[in-house]
Amino acid sequence: MSTWLLPVLAVVLGIAAGFGVTFIFSKLPEKWLQDYGYDPNAPDFRLSKRMKICPHGLIASFFLAAAYLAAVLFSNDFFFGHGNSNIIRLICVILVLPVTVIIAMSDRLNRIIPDECWIAILIIGVFELIADLTGRSYWCSPEAEWYVPVLSRVIAGALGFGVLWLIGFITVTFFGKEGMGQGDMKLLGACGFMVGFQGLIIVVYIGILLAAVFAVPMFIMKRIRIAKENKIIRESDDPVAKRREIMKAKAQIHFADDPDYLAFGPFLAAGAAVFLVLEPVFCTNLIGIFVAMGAYR
Repeated sequence: MSTWLLPVLAVVLGIAAGFGVTFIFSKLPEKWLQDYGYDPNAPDFRLSKRMKICPHGLIASFFLAAAYLAAVLFSNDFFFGHGNSNIIRLICVILVLPVTVIIAMSDRLNRIIPDECWIAILIIGVFELIADLTGRSYWCSPEAEWYVPVLSRVIAGALGFGVLWLIGFITVTFFGKEGMGQGDMKLLGACGFMVGFQGLIIVVYIGILLAAVFAVPMFIMKRIRIAKENKIIRESDDPVAKRREIMKAKAQIHFADDPDYLAFGPFLAAGAAVFLVLEPVFCTNLIGIFVAMGAYR
């Protein structure tokens, strides 16, 4: 096959998948994008937001094209060599990337991660496990027993869910706030099973790093907005009434439209996507660290 053909096919597939995801997102059942037990007759009910061709479809197409292209450029030998097990991994990557886009856009637009999406990731994780058992896991030594990659994925899934559950429990118990949603817990649990123990560490690291990149400008914008509000209140003829008016307007904002809310789901999904696309690169460069940690058998 020509050296240029695979990259071209990857880009075309990514663009098509991006617009395909946009269409699928527009057809998702309303209940998938609403919280549990939602009431369409409730006074604060709002229809779920949907992806639009511009900008969401264009962003999705660019992301998926770049991801598929990166898989071809940096992981070509990994996906197209070493037997059928890596073909299974290639199919998993092709399928899971659009799912991560749906997760990211759903959490970003509607502050919800559909159960169907994390279940899809869990199913893809089963096929990743099949690839481990029919070939070998690159995160385990060739001498490792067959159950080692199984334990790695099960433990990672339990840790992914359990750690976020613990964070959520602590924030609700001691601070009276929901620090982590159930969707994030289920998503990280499913991602943990899909990528394994070592992969979970990388996914969380990437997710936190990306979240920090977005959190800093969001914090700055929040401070600027608060400063403007305080200025308006000070310059008002009736500061008390003006403050009450601003607070009332804020209270009427739907929780999914809160400008100060930073959804963590998109960053977890992005971390999982980056890991799967560049898994051999991470393995080559980080395996020594995991050996030193005792996390390689």
